[in-house]
Order: sequence, then C-alpha cells, then structure tokens
Amino acid sequence: EEGSRTVARLTKERESLRSLAEDKIARVEDRFRMITLQVSAIGSRLELGQKPDEIDLLMKQAHAFYEQGRYDRSLDASDRAAHNLATQAAVLSSELRRYTDRDRISQWQEMAKDTITWSRNHRTLAIVINKADRVLTLYRNGQRVLSYPVRLGFNGVREKRYQGDGATPEGRYRISSKGGQGETQLNRALVLDYPNEDDRRRYQLGLKMGQFPASKAIGEQIEILGVENELMAQTFGCIMLDNPQMALLYDRVEKGTQVTIVGALHEQNSVALTLVALDDRREES
Repeated sequence: EEGSRTVARLTKERESLRSLAEDKIARVEDRFRMITLQVSAIGSRLELGQKPDEIDLLMKQAHAFYEQGRYDRSLDASDRAAHNLATQAAVLSSELRRYTDRDRISQWQEMAKDTITWSRNHRTLAIVINKADRVLTLYRNGQRVLSYPVRLGFNGVREKRYQGDGATPEGRYRISSKGGQGETQLNRALVLDYPNEDDRRRYQLGLKMGQFPASKAIGEQIEILGVENELMAQTFGCIMLDNPQMALLYDRVEKGTQVTIVGALHEQNSVALTLVALDDRREES
C-alpha cells in the first residue's frame, strides 16, 4: 500500500510537471509571436536585448525535452527563453518610449508646423515625413499637395545614432542633389544633406555617453528613393517610395527643397499603440 501511494504521488507530480512545462511553452511562444507581430506592424526589425534567434533556439530545446519526457529541463529552457524575451521587451519599450512623450511629440509638431509655415511664406515646396505612421507629405505654399506611404530603414523608428544602425534620422534637412536613372543605385533619388550640424552634435554626445562603440562612424548618404526590387524593400536608413510615386515626387521638387523628418505628429501614433499593447500583455503575463 505504501508503495502504491508512492507511485501515485510520483505519477501526480510528474503529470503536474508535464502540465507546467506545456503551459510555459505555450505562454512563451504566444508572447514571442505577439512581440514579433507588434514590431512588424511598425515596419521595423528591432532586434533589441536578446536576439530573437537565441529565444527561438531555447524554445526548440524546450520542445525537444518535453517530447523526451524531461519536463524539468523543458521548464528550464522555457524559463530562460521567457527571461530573454522580457529583456527584449523592456529594451524595446525603453527605446520607443519617446513616441508616447508629449513634450517630444510637441517638438515634432512644432518642427512640422515651422516647415509648413516656411513653405507658405516663401511660396515654395516642402516635405514632411512622419516616421511613426510612415507617410511622406508634400506641401506647396503651405497647402498639402499629396501624401504617399513610405518605408524606412530596417530599424527606421529608432533614433539615428551611427552608420549601419538601420535607423532613419530625424531633423530638418534640404535636398542637396537629385540623382536620376543611371546616376544612383536605385531608381531616382533625392539626396539629403545628412549629417548636418545637429546630427554631428547628437553623434558626439552619444559617443561621449558610450551609447555605441567609438569605431562606429556617423554615417552618410540618406536619400528619398525608389525601389529597384523587393529584395531592397528595407534600407539602411533611407526613405523609400514605390517607383510611380517616386517619379512624381522627383519631378516636382528641386535641389534646396526643405525636408523635415519627425518621429510622430500625434499621441495616438502607431508606435505608441504598439507600446500600449506590449505593456498590456506584460501585465497579463
């Protein structure tokens, strides 16, 4: 009888462990899938914190141990994956929190307003690019002429820090030159005067604060351009339009046209909504 009770207890404990492992795998995979979808929704590939590949590998290990009946090892792998995922989500939230900052959004709104006013006062064209909602708007004499959807760098919504980070810069720029077919790698391009003095100042500050290695250069050659093929659907920081829209924009603007790039123009922007979803799911977890 004592042996039977011991077997029953061990069987119950094993079943409980199996159930815990199964539930943990499901919850971590659901969280991972949700974060991936949220990041994709803002047109980015934000690989912050622990790499997604590492999380994916840990989850494969969790599944393998589960199939082998090694539920304690399965739980351990799932726990490590969950920790890495929490780290990634925390860094993601910290990196993008400025899209919910009212003062920062007010600054971006003022930048856009100044550009539109400049267009009206000088009776000329100007461009405003909204990174959060991924839209380019052309103004003539202070009036909106057209709006086109755009694609950004692969980490476009981040704040530009150094060359190769995939971020699209924010600030006031001008078109320094125009490149047509045969002159640039892609189909037509409007070259911006990046980096300007503000960009250099931010770069030196970031370097001083140790935000990136000293080996990283400030970067150059930020353009508004067309797309040559779908393999180039994301850039290293440039603003990309579909070719028909790029052709129309290219023919309208001239060298010297003012281009203002902002993070967001209203509080209910797509990046802010993504952060709300991330925070809500973290509370549920």
